[in-house]
Amino acid sequence: MKVVIQRVKQAQVDVAGKTVGQIGQGILALVGIEKSDTVATAEKLLNRVCRYRIFNDADGKMNRSLNDINGGLLLVSQFTLVADTNKGNRPGFSRGASPEHGLNIFNEMVQLARQTHLNVQTGQFGADMQVSLVNDGPVTFNLEIQ
Repeated sequence: MKVVIQRVKQAQVDVAGKTVGQIGQGILALVGIEKSDTVATAEKLLNRVCRYRIFNDADGKMNRSLNDINGGLLLVSQFTLVADTNKGNRPGFSRGASPEHGLNIFNEMVQLARQTHLNVQTGQFGADMQVSLVNDGPVTFNLEIQ
């Protein structure tokens, strides 16, 4: 499982011209799910996202987590994150989860997030989404759990 997290001042996801998820200050997490991923993998990565210290403390150092600031979490599924880009001019998606497996793992991740975090929003799994954000910093990290 791979996740790209971005520290944002605000972010939103639109589908067919309608906003389906929106947060203020917090983390936009683009989630790539692989065939081998399990609910345990999702839980481990989610815990890392929520505890990853990327928000500034009073001294301007990145010492605060999403949990510390009670920020929003916008989870967006993005299968292209798990693409094999090592050769050629076209990405390969053989490592990606099937739509059914990906949806199951993503939904479990969202449910776990909502149990422990107050402001969780999502995109729409499998939809053509338009994601807009104001990246704060910019601050962006790639996290991976295998």
